[in-house]
Amino acid sequence: MAGGWGVPLALLAVLTLQRAGALRVRNTIHQFEFQQRIEAPQQENGEYQQSFNADEVFHVDLQKQETIWRLPEFGSFTAFEAQGALQNAATAKHNLELMIERSNRSQATIVPPEVTVFPKRRVELGDPNVLICYVDKFWPSVISISWLRNGQEVTDGVLETVFYPREDHSFRKFSYLPFIPTRGDYYDCRVEHWGLPTPLLKHWEPQLPLPASESTETLVCALGLAVGIVGIMVGTILIIKAMKMNGARNQRDTL
Repeated sequence: MAGGWGVPLALLAVLTLQRAGALRVRNTIHQFEFQQRIEAPQQENGEYQQSFNADEVFHVDLQKQETIWRLPEFGSFTAFEAQGALQNAATAKHNLELMIERSNRSQATIVPPEVTVFPKRRVELGDPNVLICYVDKFWPSVISISWLRNGQEVTDGVLETVFYPREDHSFRKFSYLPFIPTRGDYYDCRVEHWGLPTPLLKHWEPQLPLPASESTETLVCALGLAVGIVGIMVGTILIIKAMKMNGARNQRDTL
C-alpha cells in the first residue's frame, strides 16, 4: 500500500433528539459522507452512511447504487432512496478538486491504526464462534484487513464493515471471521495502512485447558481404584463388626 495519497472530503450532519422528563436522554442521528481521491492509482471512492447513537443504521453502496441495512429488520420500519446519496456523492465529487486546491494539495497527518482482536463470545472447543478484528483511530480511510489461520490466508465467510467516523475525523472499521475453535489453531489479523512501515499482525489463539496427559489419567484412575478398594475394605470391616455384635447380643439373650 506504499505510494499515493488521499484527500478526503467529509460532510457530517448531526440531529440531536432530546426526550423530556426528569432524566434527559440525548439521541443523535449522524449522516456521514466523504469523497476521496487516491492519486497514485488515480482512484476515487466515497461513502454515505447514517447512524443512530454511533451505531450504523444503513449505508449506500455507491457502486451498486443500493441501500444496505446494517440489519435487514431495519428496512421493515423505514426506507431510504439510494438516489439521494448518489446525488450528494456527485456534488461532493464535483467540489473535491476545489477542496484540494484550497488545501494547496496537502494532506493531514497520517495516523496509523490501533488493532484489537477478540472473540464474539466465550470460546469453547468445537463450538462455532466469530473472531472480531477492531481497527481504530486511523487516517486516511485507505486500509487493507485480512485474516490468517495457522499462517495461511483465509477468506471464507469473512465480513467487513464500512468506515465509521470518529469525532476527531479519524476512522474505525471491523472485520469478522467465523471459526470453530480447534486445539492448536492460531489466528492473525493482518492490517496494512500508509501509517504502518510494514503490515501489522495482531495475534490471537484460543485459551483452552490443556488435555490431561497419559500419566495424569493413570494417576487419576489409580486414585479412583484405591478409593474404591478402601471403601470396600471399610465396608467389609463394618459388616463383620456388626455381625459380631449381633452374635454377642444373641448369646446374651439366650442366657
